[in-house]
Parts: sequence; C-alpha cells; structure tokens
Amino acid sequence: MTASSTEASILLVDDETHVTDALSRHFPKQKYQVLKAGSAAEAYSILDRHSIDVVVSDERMPGESGSEFLANVRRRFPKTIRIILSGQASLEAAIRAINEGEVYRFFLKPCNPTDLIFTIQHALEHQRLAEQSRALLREFRKQAALLEAAQSGHSELLAVHRDSSGAVLVDEGDASDSVDGLLREIEESMTREQQRSARS
Repeated sequence: MTASSTEASILLVDDETHVTDALSRHFPKQKYQVLKAGSAAEAYSILDRHSIDVVVSDERMPGESGSEFLANVRRRFPKTIRIILSGQASLEAAIRAINEGEVYRFFLKPCNPTDLIFTIQHALEHQRLAEQSRALLREFRKQAALLEAAQSGHSELLAVHRDSSGAVLVDEGDASDSVDGLLREIEESMTREQQRSARS
C-alpha cells in the first residue's frame, strides 16, 4: 500500500491517453492514488519508484504488448495485482494474458469503470485475506514448534494410562502440574523469541 491517506495505488497503462484519463476520473481520490503510463517502458519506471497495488494495462501497445508487460510485472513484482484491457474479443489474447501474466481479470474495451473499480476492490480484499491467512499459518507453525519443543521435556503429558475396562485414567494433580509447567515454558520461550526479534 501507499500513503496512509489512500487505500491503494493503481497504475493505468495505455498508449491512448484519453483512455487512462477517462478511467482515472472515476477512482475516488480519498481511496485511490492513480498513476498513468503511456507505454510499458514508462510503466516499469513508475513501478521501480512507487509501490503499486494494481496494474491495469491495455493489451495492444507499441513495443511491448500488455500480456508481455504483465508477465514481466508478475516476475518482478509478484504481489501486484494484474488486470488487462483489450479492444478485441480475442480468445487467443485472453489465454495469453492469463497464462503469461496470470492476470486477475480480462476486460473488453470500452470498459465500464464501475465494474473495473468493483473488481479492483474485490481483488484487493482477496489479497488482504490471503496475506492474513499466510500470517496466521506462520504464527500457528511457530507456536506448534514451540509447543513441540516444550512437550519434549514433558513426555508425561503424552502418556495415556487406562484401567481394565479401557477408560483413560487421569491424575489431576500431576496433569495440572505438568500443564502449568508446560505453559510456563511456552511463555518463557515466546518471551525469549520476542527479545531476540527485538534485538535483530
């Protein structure tokens, strides 16, 4: 994301400036920072200097097609969402854009600005949820590793005792002491990890 005053940064790429000018007017300024480029070369320069959340590119441009451009964006800026516009209802162009640029959506020109903005909002929300899921998964794996390390010193927690009928027997006193000790070790391990992270 870009500055805190906006929710997302959008880069519109089209060699026809009236197209990017017309589209940019529909983006609420309080929510989006909209940048424009007239070619792939100009767009690369902007991407190198700014953090761009979404790129919307025309397919037919001189020098480098939108499919080629978005394929390079995918390799160089993998977190940037990619959307393509095309003036021709070409199945070949759509397949090329999807395969090479892994585009999020393929729009035909003239593009309805409301549909485009809705699609961008949906793509950004999907990306945000995916990032949250990855963060939760990383945290879960970290906690699981700490728990496993702590349990290795408390094997009695894993021992199961049964009576003659097969019912599980639990010594509440021992179990309570073991759980308390395990929780203390986990808390201490987390504290040490946070201290190491703070120092680094």
